[in-house]
Amino acid sequence: MSGLWFEQLEVGLRVQHATTRTVTETDNVLFTTMTMNPQPLHLDAEFAARSQYGQILVNSMFTVALVIGLAVPELTLGTTVANLGFSRVDFPAPVFIGDTIHVVTDVIEARRSRSRPGTGIVTFEHHGINQRDETVCLAVRAAMMHCRPEPGRPEPGRPEPGRPEPGRPGPEPERS
Repeated sequence: MSGLWFEQLEVGLRVQHATTRTVTETDNVLFTTMTMNPQPLHLDAEFAARSQYGQILVNSMFTVALVIGLAVPELTLGTTVANLGFSRVDFPAPVFIGDTIHVVTDVIEARRSRSRPGTGIVTFEHHGINQRDETVCLAVRAAMMHCRPEPGRPEPGRPEPGRPEPGRPGPEPERS
């Protein structure tokens, strides 16, 4: 697990994520067709060539998913309960096939959950940036995060000692 606990996600924390990703034609075609989006700007090279972009435009929903995904290893891998929502998603510049995206994330708000003990609500501001240093996606999202486990308690998502993992049989009962 490499994600951070709620207590580590202090307001003002900035993370420059290590993983970058070059967007391929396959990424765009698969995502666009799997999500049933027939927009020719994403799929038809001739149509896109006549557009203001002059080339295929990468599906913006893929872009936001990629930006959030690139942030997972250093922020929320194994420590998140759930995404709670997005309060803002902007696409100030287009993404084209062959663009390489990197992400910088700022923690802009953090508070303990009032209804779920052992969790906190964190608001992240993710900046997806291309190789030309243009912001291609700005996403502000709230996530429910696990607090650091108390000493002697199992980490979230791990069974307590002596209890089977969900979906796995427990030990056979002893027979006399």
